[in-house]
Amino acid sequence: MADAISPIQDKASGNSPEAAPSAGSRWQAAGRALRHRNFQLFFSGQLISLIGTWMQSVAQSWLVYRMTGSGLLLGSVGFASQIPVFLFAPLGGITADRVNRRHIVIATQVASMLLAFILAGLTLLGKIQVWHVFVLASLLGVVNAFDIPGRQSFLVDMVGREDLMNAIALNSSMFNGARVIGPAVAGILVAKIGEGWCFFANAVSYIAVIIGLLMMRVHSPKRAAMASPLEHMMEGFRFVSRTSPIRALLLLLGLVSLVGMPYVVLMPIFADQILHGGAQGLGILMGATGVGALLGALTLAFRSGVKGLGSWVAWCCAGFGASLALFALSHSFWLSVILLLPVGYCMMLQMASSNTLIQVMVPDALRGRVMAVYSMMFMGMAPIGALLGGTLADRLGAPRTIVIGGLASVAAAGWFGLQLPKIRVEARRLIVAQAVAGGEPSEMTAQAVE
Repeated sequence: MADAISPIQDKASGNSPEAAPSAGSRWQAAGRALRHRNFQLFFSGQLISLIGTWMQSVAQSWLVYRMTGSGLLLGSVGFASQIPVFLFAPLGGITADRVNRRHIVIATQVASMLLAFILAGLTLLGKIQVWHVFVLASLLGVVNAFDIPGRQSFLVDMVGREDLMNAIALNSSMFNGARVIGPAVAGILVAKIGEGWCFFANAVSYIAVIIGLLMMRVHSPKRAAMASPLEHMMEGFRFVSRTSPIRALLLLLGLVSLVGMPYVVLMPIFADQILHGGAQGLGILMGATGVGALLGALTLAFRSGVKGLGSWVAWCCAGFGASLALFALSHSFWLSVILLLPVGYCMMLQMASSNTLIQVMVPDALRGRVMAVYSMMFMGMAPIGALLGGTLADRLGAPRTIVIGGLASVAAAGWFGLQLPKIRVEARRLIVAQAVAGGEPSEMTAQAVE
């Protein structure tokens, strides 16, 4: 399958395509974004916070399932938590392109911490009801609509363009490292002392990332006066719609989020009714997905160029769908755990590769708005899929629902693979243009058009 783009070598590593770096230099290159103090603070704080976030996610799913036993309500909570991202992410994108991005992320982290304390208090006091979970999940979704575009756009402010790809990969590694630890800890805590303490631990974990953000010294470039908010918003949508490589990447991501990602909200049904693992089994299953995703993110971290990522997106999407369909057909707990490893690996590589490709093609002035559309496709389509998946699970059963989603993902990968030859030339042109704008050396620009 043809490559969507050509390489822009990382000037920090100094490696050429012909070089054969030592193992030590490869590991050093894989962590090169950590040489930036601001990213060190961000990375360490987020690692602690994200463990708490995953603990809350698993505990909240189990709480709703324990209170209702309904696949439809599991899907509905997923819908309530993520549909605000689809509705409000454009406003978050505008904010990220107009306001200091560090201030945005600080505000969203404080808001998320307060919501987690409220959920913990209601649960520990025995006052929690399903509608409370719906309301708090919806409010957190509104916060995330501003947090995701702001956070994704903030990466380039912390590390610059030359280490952006590595920062995205390390950020994904951190996210999924927490995804391994958080669900496993949550499974134990839920079984031993209940969901409320997971929510409380998550609330406390936000303190670390807030302290890190306050300690940063980030240069925020002054942005020119903007047009009206509506015109500003439409400018971002127009850029995405007329830029075929970005449009194709986002359409694929949105489709997979719609039909493939509902497996996450249906996981309690698999853990309890099909695989008979209970709350601890749920933690292990979610942790297995996280292990695979962590390996996928580390795979990307070892790359020093973007050549071939378009093909990776297509193949990983197909691998995700096939592995997911096989998981849905399994009735063995440990076989299911093994099958979730490639599910997580392929989904993370597709998501992180798409993120990288989009960010190296988009101008900085439009970064927040384009990442808002990315958020709408990745996070915003998932709630619609969660609601659809929950409805189908109540009628067809969870396994059949997930098989359908897996096969649809494979079909979507085939469609994207057919688009690659058409979008390759424009992708290269965009990457070269942004490399020149970002001050990349002329020899790197020459390599990008070879």
